[in-house]
Amino acid sequence: MYKAGTDFLKRFIKVSTIYKYGFNWSPMYMRTTAKLIEVSDDLYYVKIRLKLNWKNRNYAGSIFGGSMLAATDPIYMIQLIQILGEDYVVWDKAVEARYRKPAKSTIYGEFIFSTEEIKAIKQSIKEKNQTDIIKTMSLVDEKQNIIATFKKTVYIADKAFYKEKLKARKSI
Repeated sequence: MYKAGTDFLKRFIKVSTIYKYGFNWSPMYMRTTAKLIEVSDDLYYVKIRLKLNWKNRNYAGSIFGGSMLAATDPIYMIQLIQILGEDYVVWDKAVEARYRKPAKSTIYGEFIFSTEEIKAIKQSIKEKNQTDIIKTMSLVDEKQNIIATFKKTVYIADKAFYKEKLKARKSI
């Protein structure tokens, strides 16, 4: 549903606008209580904001760790799906969360890819058909104090290779 909607809207609206508002209006992302507040036209940069409120406040009065994790979870995967295009398969594979201090106020996170990273991913896929990348990002407060750090492992493969891999698994 999301992909079909995105493909249709691409005819009329910039992908970065679809990405931003698509996330912010999506029921699955709205439940995290986070908002995408900035998305670059090339999707190499995304910034989120997560405000402390009654929906995400835990027993101790800070932002629930699950809300922080959920707010960061889908960003890298969907960034890469849009940046790399139709010839690639992208899946979230793992996450390591490290909570450093309670989030008692609004927190922010940035998701950044460089041109060099994207070139390296494409080169790795060209050579090996599939790869895992690890991206680390932090949620910070207004004073840039690190609240939590998330190390994401993302799987990327050549689409044709991935389809053959699935066929081979089914025949076993």
